[in-house]
Amino acid sequence: MTDKRLRSILIVGGGTAGWMTAATLARFLKNSYCSIRVVESEEIGTVGVGEATIPLIKTFNRMLSLDEDDFMRKTQASFKLGIEFVNWGRVGDRYIHPFGPYGLDMEGLSFHSFWLKFRQLEPSTNLENFSLQALAARRGKFMRPINAGNSPLSNIAYAFHFDAGLYARFLRSYAEERGVRRTEGKIVETKLRGEDGFIEAVVLNSGERIEADFFIDCSGFRGLLIEQSLKSGYEDWSRWLPCNRALAVPCASSGEFTPYTRATAHASGWQWRIPLQHRVGNGHVYCSEFISDDEAAATLLANLDGKPLADPRPLRFVTGHRKKFWNKNCLALGLASGFIEPLESTSIHLVQSGLANFMAMFPDRDCAPAEVERYNRMTLWEYERVRDFIVLHYKATEREDSPFWNYCRTMSIPDQLQEKLDLFLSHGRVFREALELFNDTSWFAILIGQNIRPLKYDPLVDVMPEDELRRRVNSIKMTIAKSVDTMPSHREFIDQNCRAMPG
Repeated sequence: MTDKRLRSILIVGGGTAGWMTAATLARFLKNSYCSIRVVESEEIGTVGVGEATIPLIKTFNRMLSLDEDDFMRKTQASFKLGIEFVNWGRVGDRYIHPFGPYGLDMEGLSFHSFWLKFRQLEPSTNLENFSLQALAARRGKFMRPINAGNSPLSNIAYAFHFDAGLYARFLRSYAEERGVRRTEGKIVETKLRGEDGFIEAVVLNSGERIEADFFIDCSGFRGLLIEQSLKSGYEDWSRWLPCNRALAVPCASSGEFTPYTRATAHASGWQWRIPLQHRVGNGHVYCSEFISDDEAAATLLANLDGKPLADPRPLRFVTGHRKKFWNKNCLALGLASGFIEPLESTSIHLVQSGLANFMAMFPDRDCAPAEVERYNRMTLWEYERVRDFIVLHYKATEREDSPFWNYCRTMSIPDQLQEKLDLFLSHGRVFREALELFNDTSWFAILIGQNIRPLKYDPLVDVMPEDELRRRVNSIKMTIAKSVDTMPSHREFIDQNCRAMPG
């Protein structure tokens, strides 16, 4: 039998996506199986803003056997219990989309179902009081889970904020220690094989020609290989997600050191706030049809915690995805594969998920079409589910104060999202579809947080007498409050466990 295994993989582009890829391949393949090389150019640089993540990043870190405290120190990281949304349903509204569940499921039904009836009995009830993560976030507290039996403290879901540039450097060190070779250079030409159109080699501005059996495009928005060379095509989603520009700027830390990301809606977009140990990452995502770049920059700079540490860095994008994420012997990851705005911190997860699916269908030099097609189908399905969840934030608004929000409130939405909304409006039901990223708790948090009210609650809730419902729901609330009381502050926990060295 002919040996067709991959002997060499070239990763084009560094940054977060490139070095996550290199670290993963180095962990599993070893250079005795396949050589791994990264080509990146300091001239081109990366987006490199402060990054926020979701809890599945811990799976990636465990896969690499990373020490979490060391990772935290080297990337100036902080902890994240969820995302606060400000001004999304109405101006002045604020709510937290927490990691982890609300309350406890009872009698075979979700806690959400019981809470909807409980709210009718006690209209002033606040959903955040039934989530340990939401309540701890509001009070600026954090701890890792401990062995505390059936206490909420035994299951604390969390993620991280970190400096993307430092994270890439951290993973580069990890990868190079395991044999990955880095080459500084700018690619000026891509060579395709005549017989099948596979990529054969890239040529650097130095004149060096680099051949490989497989190529991974992490070159960012431009898609140097996947688009410029292989013409994979692009599916535009801007009719549902009209924001097309962003400005990013770090600022000095002078406000609260929050264990959550904040997304504040403005007149023509929204602003992120990502607290790190040494600074705060900020950015304004907006639609250029409704606001000028200068106005967007003024809005961003007027809403910082402290002094800007650089000039705002502009980014332009079209929300959507490559029509082929994997084309011939080239896989696109990160911004080269597509872009969904970072409203729910999904960018790094989509790289992580892409890598997991690639390793599950790791090819030989033939790149069997059945495997390529399955990868593309799975990736598209995941992108569409994430897209629908992000679109929900824009559609579920009562704002009428600007042309941008009037457009979002009245726009048509994907059929799958409309089905979810219709189901929720009927009896408050929301279900996770197969392996979609966001579960029923996440959908419930956004729907309730942005004032979407179902007409009825699940009729099976009435099996429980009202007195019993009040007793059990209030007991859950008290247990969560007492648990949060025992937690240290976010800053105290970091100072005691993973404080970064100054400098």
